[in-house]
Amino acid sequence: SFFFRERVKIIQILILFLCVVWEKFSSQSNFDRKMYHYGTFPEGFSWGISSSAYQIEGGWNADGKGPSIWDTFTQTTDSIPDSANGNVACDSYNRLNEDLYMLRALRVKSYRFSLSWSRIFPDGTRKSLNQKGVDYYNRLIDGLIAYNIEPMVTLYHWDLPEALQKVSGWENAAMIDIFNDYCDFCFATFGDRVKFWITINQPQTIAWSGYGLGNMPPNVVDPGYRPYIVAHNLIKAHAKAYHTYDDKYRQVQGGLISIALNADWFEPADVNVVREVVTADRAMQFQLGWFAHPIFKNGDYPDALKWQVGNKSEIQGLPQSRLPSFTEEEKNFIKGTADVFCVNHYTTRVVSYLTAELQPHSYEWDRDLRETDEPDSPTTAIPNQKAVAWGLRRLLNWIKEEYGDPEIYITENGAAVEWDDFERVMFYKAYIDEALKAYDLDGVRLQGYTATAFMDSFEWLHGYKFLFGLHHVDFTNPDRPRTPKYSAHYYYNIIKDNGFPLPDDDKMLYGHFREDFMWRTMLTSCLTVLVWFKSVTNTSSIHTHPYFVFKFHCSLFHTSNCL
Repeated sequence: SFFFRERVKIIQILILFLCVVWEKFSSQSNFDRKMYHYGTFPEGFSWGISSSAYQIEGGWNADGKGPSIWDTFTQTTDSIPDSANGNVACDSYNRLNEDLYMLRALRVKSYRFSLSWSRIFPDGTRKSLNQKGVDYYNRLIDGLIAYNIEPMVTLYHWDLPEALQKVSGWENAAMIDIFNDYCDFCFATFGDRVKFWITINQPQTIAWSGYGLGNMPPNVVDPGYRPYIVAHNLIKAHAKAYHTYDDKYRQVQGGLISIALNADWFEPADVNVVREVVTADRAMQFQLGWFAHPIFKNGDYPDALKWQVGNKSEIQGLPQSRLPSFTEEEKNFIKGTADVFCVNHYTTRVVSYLTAELQPHSYEWDRDLRETDEPDSPTTAIPNQKAVAWGLRRLLNWIKEEYGDPEIYITENGAAVEWDDFERVMFYKAYIDEALKAYDLDGVRLQGYTATAFMDSFEWLHGYKFLFGLHHVDFTNPDRPRTPKYSAHYYYNIIKDNGFPLPDDDKMLYGHFREDFMWRTMLTSCLTVLVWFKSVTNTSSIHTHPYFVFKFHCSLFHTSNCL
């Protein structure tokens, strides 16, 4: 409708006033954005490393563990290279002491790992409690505490118990209470030692890849409807778990709780074109704002998301928007349900405006944009994941401006490389330095950085083809021996130095000469300077040039011994 289009124009104008990040960095030259910055992070900065249960644990049916949707998928599909699966993976379930030794040697401050829901509750519910699974995580947590490593625990990292998928999984609103009961048990069981909880990892990936594209479990292909329904349930499930912790455990346990959201940085194809900047902001809102706006702002979806999907739905002749709506009570319940902002970041994309298709109904087409690779950055092994380090600084600034300057933790960042680990070292050097710029130059309240990944592991749809690990794992050997790579040594030194302190050779030298030091000048030197200055300035009356007279007099008559 005309009224709706006018409202869109108004909000686009308002967005321009909010796009301070693109305005701030638009004048940066290529040299400026690649300039290296020396400095250190604040004292107590949390240096961490990450993994997830299905990627490293193995023991898929050991000691009473139930199957997850990833167990089912990998054992029944041919779509993963070499028909790989996580049945054994890194065998961390049986090699816990080796993992703890490597973490201790790396000197990380925190270790982000996930709990396998079906190892604790084989059928997804409390009545199926598996004590041996609980014992495994108690050993892991106790081992970390013994080495002064903070456990950063993700409650759900994609591996839903298969039994719950049989009752429609995250499409079913009943999952909100089921997930909350699982979280409640974990808070009560591990919360005396765990002080950093993450409810759900990358809900946008779950909703879109799992229920839209259908290329990840549970492999539902419905791009126009179910991603929005699933996201709606995930947000409410997160909020309920947050309130359970807040109401029952926080006062005694004193921990933090958040959700890990994935975010690329979206750079407009032409920062000088208003429509392209608005498109980039819309891309951010559709990916990150989809979940962050309800949790960190007002309990509701971003206007860009509501208006795009609502307008498309109206044009498509639907009786209502394909995007569900929250009640006022739900908005108040969701708003503010995160203590810190946790973000997973891997790459930057370039976006431009596109009048997208109306059919089929799709979250992808709802965005009205086109994505392309950033052309001037190094590639990684994974397509569409170029190493665009400067995008991280811009993303952190965008989060700061958009969500009221929260404390931020980078909870995943890393690169897959096929052979040369030097490329991974360069990735970390560049990305961590951009994080340092955001903290040191831009005032972003960055509290921690988590490298991905702890060791080579099952890399989801890529199997064991592309590897993110700082430690090599020999998957051809049944003992799964681990070996630190060059990148592990490099990351160790960054942790030790707490960033990139200025090397001694590059520091400015200040001091005094001895009291009887004799200062003098030579006429020949002065004449040489006169001739040189005249040649480079084309100044005919050089003896009267004010800049030269000032400097020349200073050289003759300055007598201080202080530099």
